[in-house]
Amino acid sequence: MYHFIGIKGSGMSALAQIMHELGYEVQGSDVEETFFTEKGLRELGIPILSFSENNIQEGMKIIRGASFGDDHPEVARAIEMNLPMYTYSEMVGNLTKKFKTICIAGCHGKTTTSAMLSHVMSELKGANYLIGDGTGFAAPDNEYFVLESCEYRRHFLAYTPTYAIITNIDLDHVDYFKDINDVIDAYQEYANNAEKMVIACGDDPYTHSLEVNPPIFYYGLDDDNDIIASNIEYKEDGTSFEVTVEGNYYGFFDLPIYGKHMLLDALAVIATCYYERLEAKDVARVFKTFTGARRRFSETVVGDTIVIDDYAHHPNEVKATIKAVKQKYPNKKIITVFQPHTFSRTQEFASDLASAMNIADYSYVMEIHPAREKQEDFEGVTSQLIIDQLDHGDHITMNDAARLVEHKGSVILFMSPNDLHLLEDELIKLLSEEN
Repeated sequence: MYHFIGIKGSGMSALAQIMHELGYEVQGSDVEETFFTEKGLRELGIPILSFSENNIQEGMKIIRGASFGDDHPEVARAIEMNLPMYTYSEMVGNLTKKFKTICIAGCHGKTTTSAMLSHVMSELKGANYLIGDGTGFAAPDNEYFVLESCEYRRHFLAYTPTYAIITNIDLDHVDYFKDINDVIDAYQEYANNAEKMVIACGDDPYTHSLEVNPPIFYYGLDDDNDIIASNIEYKEDGTSFEVTVEGNYYGFFDLPIYGKHMLLDALAVIATCYYERLEAKDVARVFKTFTGARRRFSETVVGDTIVIDDYAHHPNEVKATIKAVKQKYPNKKIITVFQPHTFSRTQEFASDLASAMNIADYSYVMEIHPAREKQEDFEGVTSQLIIDQLDHGDHITMNDAARLVEHKGSVILFMSPNDLHLLEDELIKLLSEEN
């Protein structure tokens, strides 16, 4: 029996589902609060328990979520009983060695790229996948494993990729990385673990500085890339473009994606398919049916109001998401609702976050979600640091859905890695009642 401490975490949930599908006996524990990641677990009948040291029994193997220290009752009990214990990354690394693993890393876009690639590869070749939005699937006979790979605390170094994809390199997780050079060093080590090749975004300012031993191929919009998108049309119903690879025409793609960032994510997928010798027409046909990753530009339409839920939390992600909304809904006002994630990130990026949100018509900011940090370690760091720099903005709480109803007829864009469903659900309920 494998017991997951923190099974509702997005990666942990997906890993539990995968191990269940591969025939392992799994269960897990977590807080009683409901999360979107539970759906897949419950559909498979995987037991979800409340935290208790009594959950830990002889003969178990423990998979421990990253945010649980040795003082957590279940962790402490497992240590006391001398049970085998793995981190999430260690377990994933062990599991994926049996497959041709395609790792997708990047400070932004890795979840969407992983979802796109798993969608295409599953249909055309058969693929297992583990995605950070809480979805996972596996069958023992599949040759491929598509794996979202996180750079935080260098977790992605536990993996042995056949392909190492890098969507971009940026400064984030400032509670761990010292500076951008520290981030680049981590990505360089990750890239050097690739067994076949590295596929990286060549439009990114940092990827060309990587010194890697495996062959590296660059994708992007600039002419000096190996895989290039050209004749691009950004339309209200999606984006169309042509792709050339190393000077040779590959194919035409007309996809339901929005914004330059999603076009680049799609190029990473198309590049991988090319080097796996898949026909462009088949890739384009399957790609056309991609419906998006969970909590990435997820839309609910209520009358003439569009409610969008997105994971964006870094300034570059916030800016890219708002621009994608403008592409799809050029004639609507855009209202953003943002919950900052961690005090350290807010302290580092407050001005950049405000600048990104100023692209919208009006922005609301919630209190900071502390995650693993404590307010007393960051005196004076509150969401007001962002609000004070907004052209048009205000504070909002989880109980203020009625204030958002005033913006009916607009696009109301929720952005945060945290689950804001209580506020979103109440807003949708109030809008539905008005309609």
